[in-house]
Amino acid sequence: MEHFSRKKNKPGNKKGQYIGIAIVSILLVIATVIGYKYWADKQRKEKANEVANSFVEALEVQDYEQLTDTLSPSSLEEIEYTKEKVEERYATIYGGIGAKDLEVVNMELEENEEDDAFTLHYDLNLTTSLGKLETQSYKTNLQEIDNNYFVDWDTHLIFPEMDSDDTIQIHFTSGNRGNILDRNGELLAGEGKGWQVGLHPAQLEEGEGKEENLKTIVERFDTSVEQLEQLLSAEWVTDESFVPFTTVNEGETPELTGVVYQETTARTYPLGEAGAHLIGYIGEVFAEDIEEDPSLEPGDIIGKAGLEATFDERLKGDKGGEISILDEAGEMKKILQEAPVEDGEDITLTIDSKLQQRYFDGFAGEKGGAVVTQPTTGELLVLTSSPSYDPTLMARGISGDKYQEYAESPDSPFLARYAARYAPGSTFKMITAGIGLESGITNLEKTHTITGLQWRKDDSWGNYKVTRVSDHPTEVNLEDALIYSDNIFFAQEVLEMGSESYLEGLKKFPFDEEFDLPINMKPAQISNSGSFDSEPLLADTAFGQGQLLMSPLQQAIFYSAFANKGTLTFPKLELESEEPEAMQPIEQETAETIEKLLVQVVDNPNGTAHVLDKSPLSLAAKTGTAEFKGAEEGNDNNGFVVAFDAENHSFLSTIFVEDESGSNVVKQFAPIIEKHE
Repeated sequence: MEHFSRKKNKPGNKKGQYIGIAIVSILLVIATVIGYKYWADKQRKEKANEVANSFVEALEVQDYEQLTDTLSPSSLEEIEYTKEKVEERYATIYGGIGAKDLEVVNMELEENEEDDAFTLHYDLNLTTSLGKLETQSYKTNLQEIDNNYFVDWDTHLIFPEMDSDDTIQIHFTSGNRGNILDRNGELLAGEGKGWQVGLHPAQLEEGEGKEENLKTIVERFDTSVEQLEQLLSAEWVTDESFVPFTTVNEGETPELTGVVYQETTARTYPLGEAGAHLIGYIGEVFAEDIEEDPSLEPGDIIGKAGLEATFDERLKGDKGGEISILDEAGEMKKILQEAPVEDGEDITLTIDSKLQQRYFDGFAGEKGGAVVTQPTTGELLVLTSSPSYDPTLMARGISGDKYQEYAESPDSPFLARYAARYAPGSTFKMITAGIGLESGITNLEKTHTITGLQWRKDDSWGNYKVTRVSDHPTEVNLEDALIYSDNIFFAQEVLEMGSESYLEGLKKFPFDEEFDLPINMKPAQISNSGSFDSEPLLADTAFGQGQLLMSPLQQAIFYSAFANKGTLTFPKLELESEEPEAMQPIEQETAETIEKLLVQVVDNPNGTAHVLDKSPLSLAAKTGTAEFKGAEEGNDNNGFVVAFDAENHSFLSTIFVEDESGSNVVKQFAPIIEKHE
């Protein structure tokens, strides 16, 4: 039998075990404390980082309401600010200087291990109305409240040198506005001499005499008795005051009792109504203008319409001025930014002002528009519309009654008709003829036997018929069709050509394309859908009606290919700009063939433009009448004429008059077209 013995522990061994357990426990406690401290420090840093990032992100996007949510309440109380006041100061100061493109860089969160606090450092880049501001460097503490962090804020975080009672002074200076000139250096818009018109209260008399004098003044100038009485009631007005109420041009200064004049400088528009739609006008900023551009101030002048508005940034140049901090006493503390003033740029157009005036006068108040181009270069020589408005009156302060008269006129004097789209009528037949020749369907020998004034393909057309204006010879070729402007011939040619082939030819021209022009104009369209949904629509398009829409300016550009050996040069309005692009929608041979036929439209006694045959130039021309409701503006009848120099290709004119026939338009403008050199 085996015997087992149990070994007894000595007292010393048991004591060692207790010590070991104690040491392990202590180490566990130490590890737990260290771990907790590490975790707590990490949490603190994350919270501090979170509030710092929220602050700078709100600053960058200028969301001042979000920014104030990150601020320490006690820091605001210390300087007697509320969140609302902080928002207001940021908005007022940064908005007033036109602050934009704010970017925080070099952000650093520094931990102070002695008191477990954090200090935020960052740099701020921003642009003001005077340009890029020198980088500003900022420093502030983060305050811990209930295990969360907040930014200690005072006005040093708007600008580092700014104390709570300081203010920002902004002084802007505008340079001279640039001129708009024509191709020969003639002024189209610029500084000229004017006369400020003012009331002399002592001369106005009293009672009935004053009433009669004011009534006479109102009849002569664009104002009202109420407006004049309001000016006279101002506190600063004395019997000997000069009380200005408008500005007029030289020669518009009649002698009236109670009115005196002072010479001044003013923006002038020598072309007046003849150039109003193109050149536009200037005027004082509105509240919404300042809201869009905080660098603007009440009384600032900006372009309001036309090229004055489109080229405003270039014409007005760069504002100069100074942004500075003033102390509580209003003394200069620091200049934050300075910038020299720069005058605006002079802009020279391709327009010929004398030619523009001649074409405008040719309308004699009728509704219409005219475009003249140099077809080989794309230069625009004339862009005018009638009836028009007085740009000087608009720039110098138009009365509400006069503006309403313009706005409510059925003649739409604000409409730039050279850029509005209409059905082009029979002028478009030159494009149809060109496509027909290149498709092989049309040739010079081919004839159609056409009798009567109306024709339809078959019964599938229902009651619709194509109508021509005269019952000329029954055997009609292309030359006859252009001379007599035969709608039936072109309808039959296009139906034979087919919609696919015709559409392919049309798309070689810049339909549905925007031009690089500072002019508001929708692209030319072939049809509402871009294709032909029926045979009658295809036939109508052949002679420039259907759903075809083109502005007179687009017509001039498209038709330039026939005056430039098949090359269509895109339009150019600034004389010093780069040469415009070009495209070749038709072959040179085709263009020259059509050009010769259009010369016959002038030379042949039966031609619709024969009235131009007295010109010393060899002219090619095509008239057109959109005879049913095809105009975008709702007109029922528009007359067109396109004429160009077939010898030297020095000009191409496109003219239209509402409620007229093409034959009458060419008669009306023949004296002007024939004067081209």
